[in-house]
Amino acid sequence: MSEKGLSPDRVKHLELIQAIVTRLGNNSFLIKGWTLAIGSAFFVVATNRLSWKIVAVAFAPIVIFWMLDAFYLRQERLFRKLYDEVRRPQSTVEPFSMDCSRYWSDVSMFQTFFSVTLRYYYGALFMINFAFLVGALIRIA
Repeated sequence: MSEKGLSPDRVKHLELIQAIVTRLGNNSFLIKGWTLAIGSAFFVVATNRLSWKIVAVAFAPIVIFWMLDAFYLRQERLFRKLYDEVRRPQSTVEPFSMDCSRYWSDVSMFQTFFSVTLRYYYGALFMINFAFLVGALIRIA
């Protein structure tokens, strides 16, 4: 037993869960970078051509990356709940279990999709793209 009353196996289990949480956070960061890069490329092309079709297509990667980022954030939250359970001395979690299914009802995909950080980041990109779309449609009219 360690000084906090956790067995070495429990500590290793917590380290494994933390490694997964870290990896999911890194994936989320990379997705935001890819979204910004691809979105910027669409914005540059749309600015040069002002084609509503190009601007309309730019909504697809924003929404797809938003959904993927929400998936990673939800997984991260699920693993944090597992971590919280494993760290408790009276935990009933099987040693080295990575099963987060018991927390699915606690972490809503819908609420994660519209969490503050994702809503502001992807919502801003969505609104910029919408402004480009309106500009392209006005230019056509």
